[in-house]
Amino acid sequence: MEYFCSNKRKNSTIGAGESHESAIAHANGTAIYTDDIPLPKDTLHVAIGQSTIASGVISGLNLAEVKKYPGVTAVLTANDIPGANDVSPLKGDDPLLAKKRIDYWGQPIFAVVATNRRIARNACDLAIIEYDEKTPIITIEEAVLNKSFLEPPQSIERGNPDIELESSRNKLSGTIIIGGQEHLYLEGQAAVAIPQEGKSILIYSSTQHPTEIQHKVALTLGIAYTDVTVEVCRIGGGFGGKESQGNLPACLAALTASKTNRPSKVIYDRDDDIRITGKRHDFKIEYSVGFDEKGKINAIVFNHLMRCGMSWDLSEPIGDRAMLHADNCYQIPNIRITSTRCRTNTASNTAFRGFGGPQGMLGIERVIDEIAHFLNTDPIQIRRLNFYSDLNENNISPYGQNINDCVIESLFNELAITSRYVARRKKIVEHNKSDPIIRRGLSITPVKFGISFTKSFLNQAGSSVNIYTDGSISVCHAGVEMGQGLYTKIKQIVASVFGLKAEQIKIQSTSTEKIPNTSATAASSSTDLNGMAAFNAAQSLKNNLSMFLASRVNVEPSTITYSDGKVFFGTNDMGFAELAKEAWLSRIPLFANGFHATPEVSWNKKNTVANNPFYYFSYGAAVTEVAIDTLTGENKILQTDILHDVGNSINPSIDRGQIEGGFVQGAGWLTTEELVWSASGELKTHSPSTYKIPTFRDQPIKFNVNFFDSGGNSKPTIYRSKAIGEPPLMLAISVLMAISDAMRGFNQAKKYPALDSPATPEKILLSLKKMNFKAHDKNSTPMSMV
Repeated sequence: MEYFCSNKRKNSTIGAGESHESAIAHANGTAIYTDDIPLPKDTLHVAIGQSTIASGVISGLNLAEVKKYPGVTAVLTANDIPGANDVSPLKGDDPLLAKKRIDYWGQPIFAVVATNRRIARNACDLAIIEYDEKTPIITIEEAVLNKSFLEPPQSIERGNPDIELESSRNKLSGTIIIGGQEHLYLEGQAAVAIPQEGKSILIYSSTQHPTEIQHKVALTLGIAYTDVTVEVCRIGGGFGGKESQGNLPACLAALTASKTNRPSKVIYDRDDDIRITGKRHDFKIEYSVGFDEKGKINAIVFNHLMRCGMSWDLSEPIGDRAMLHADNCYQIPNIRITSTRCRTNTASNTAFRGFGGPQGMLGIERVIDEIAHFLNTDPIQIRRLNFYSDLNENNISPYGQNINDCVIESLFNELAITSRYVARRKKIVEHNKSDPIIRRGLSITPVKFGISFTKSFLNQAGSSVNIYTDGSISVCHAGVEMGQGLYTKIKQIVASVFGLKAEQIKIQSTSTEKIPNTSATAASSSTDLNGMAAFNAAQSLKNNLSMFLASRVNVEPSTITYSDGKVFFGTNDMGFAELAKEAWLSRIPLFANGFHATPEVSWNKKNTVANNPFYYFSYGAAVTEVAIDTLTGENKILQTDILHDVGNSINPSIDRGQIEGGFVQGAGWLTTEELVWSASGELKTHSPSTYKIPTFRDQPIKFNVNFFDSGGNSKPTIYRSKAIGEPPLMLAISVLMAISDAMRGFNQAKKYPALDSPATPEKILLSLKKMNFKAHDKNSTPMSMV
C-alpha cells in the first residue's frame, strides 16, 4: 500500500501545485457551461409562473391570455405531468408545479414555453391567479407558536445533563440567532433537455447530483432510469445549492421536451433563482451550560431550532449533522442536543457548505465565549481547558464515536505561537484604552469537522480508466467539477500511478451513462471517493501492463517501475506509449473499472453508545483580528492567520485556494449576508443589489494560510490526504468571536455582547446599545484609515 503513504515519491505529481485544469478556460471565457452548449435553432425556452402569496389555496387559474401571447408554444401546469409531481430529494413532498396548495412566495405554479426567454417571461405576467390566502408562518418563533414542525424533536444525549447542570458551581443560559445564507453561485440553475429516440431523453444540467436528476426526470415522465442520460461538463459553483435544487429546472425542461418533442431550456434569472431556491438553514440555538471556577464545562443542554421551509428537502441530515458537530473540539461529559425542525412558508432550505456543521459549531463557540466573559478571562484558556486530548484518551463524542485522530491541541498551540496571539492581545488591550471609537478584537477558534456522508450507502464511487495506443489516458468518474479542483486532483492521481504528467490525462464529462448510481458531489468526500475509485481502476490497468511486460522480458512484475513517461525493467526501459501499443497488439485490455466504498462508517441516530458516522476528522484553527467603528457599526477584518490540517496534500495550491475561499464565504455568512422576509412571506433580498456577499475588499487585509505539517491522516485515504471543501468555512467563526471581543473591549464591558449573526453594522450598533456602551470621539481614528 505504498501509494497511500507518501506524497513525496520521486517523479510523482502528488503534492505538486498543479494549476487548475480549467484555469485558462475560466480566465479567457472559453469554459463550457450549460448555457454555452450549442443547441438546435428550434430549441424552446421556459419561464416559470410563480405564486405571489406565501400560504393559501389557488381558487382560480386563468391562463388564456398567456397562451395567446405571440411566440408562446405551450403552457404547462401540474395536470400535464404524466408521472410524479415531485422534485424532492427524499420525502416526496416538493411538487414540481403547485396544483392547489401554495406553501411559499415564489412557488412555481405553471410554465410558459416560448421561442425565446423574453417572450416566455413576458407572457407569465398575463396570468390571472386567484387565491384563498392564509396567514403564513415565516419565522422560527411563529413555527414554534403554531407547533408547525416536520417531525417530533430529535435528541442526542450522553451522561446526566440535567442533574449535572443543576449541581454545577456556575451556570449560564442564552440564545444565539444564526442567519441563513444564499448560495449565489456564479452560474445560476440551468438545464437543457433534448429528446432522443423513443422515450429516451438527454439532460444537460448544472447539478452536483446527476443521478438524482436522472431519477427525478424518469419519475416525472414515467419512464425508466435507463431512458434518461444526465451529463455535466462543469458547473459554475454549487456550495450545496445544486445538490437537490437542480431537480426542478431539469424536470421542467424534460417535461417540456417530452410534451413538444423539441429541445428545451430552463435557466433562472438571478431574482427567480434566489426566490425559488432554498438557503442555508437559519438556526435559533438555546443553551444552558454548567462549569467550574476555571471554566471546565460539566454539562450543556442545546436546543437547535431550525427553519426548514415548506418541505423536507435535506433538512433531516442537515439537522443531524448540526447535532453531530455541537461538540466541535470539546470533550463534554454531560450533554443533550435537541433538534427541532420547523416547517415555515418559505422556500425549502437545503444543503450549504458545511451542511449544518457550521451552525452546530457556532453554538458551542458562543458558549465558550460567554463563559470566558463571565470568568473575566481570555477565551483561549477556556478552549484549551475543554479540548479533546491529542493523546486520544477517553475521547468519546456525544454520539458515541471514538475521536482517535485528534490533533487539535498541538495545532491550536502552534497557531497561537506563530500568530503571536499573546503579544497581539496585549497591543489590542492598549489600543482599546486609547481609542474609544475604533475598538479592536482578537479571537482564536478551532474546527473539528467529520468527513463522510452520514448515510453510509452514499459513501461509494465508481470510475473507469481507458488507455489509448498513443499513451494518452481518459478517465470517467462520478464527481462533478464545480471549481473546487476535483478534476485536477484526479488527473494527478491517475498520472502518478503511471509516472506521467497530469496533462496527459483527460477527465471526461460526468455522465450517468458512463458511471451509474452516483452519490452527490458533496460532504467534502469527492476526492476521497472518486479519487480512490480512479486510483483503483488505474492500478488494475497498471498491474495488467506489468504482468504483460514481465512475461515478455522475463522479470518479476513487482520490479517494473513507471516514471517520466517511461517504463523501467531491469537495466532497460521503454516509452509508456510503446508499452500501451504493444499490449493492444497482444490483445491485453486497456480499460478497467474501479470502485471504492468508505470502510468503517455507520450511523444510527437511535443509538448513541457506539456510532461511527465519520471516517476521520479534519482539523484547523484561525486567529482573526478585527476593528469595529462604534459610531457606525462598520467592521473590518485586519488580519487572519490560519493553520489547517490537510493531511498529505495532493495539490497544495488548490487546497490553499479552498481554505481562503471557504473562510471568506464563512465570513460573509457571519457578517454581511442577511436574508430579509416581509411579514407576508416575500423575500426582499432577492438580488445582488439587496443581498451583500463579501467582495475582494472584505477579505482580511493580512491573510496568512499555512498547513499543519504534523498532521497527515491515520486512515488510508487516497495518498493520505484529507478533505478540504467544507472545513475551512467554519474557521470564519473566529470573525464573529473577534467582533464580540472588540465590543466588550476585553473585559471592559460588564454585559456580554450576545451578538447574533450576521453581525451587520445595524446589529453591532443594537448590541452596543443593549450593553449601554457610550463612545466618545476624542482621539478616534476614522474607519477608512484603519
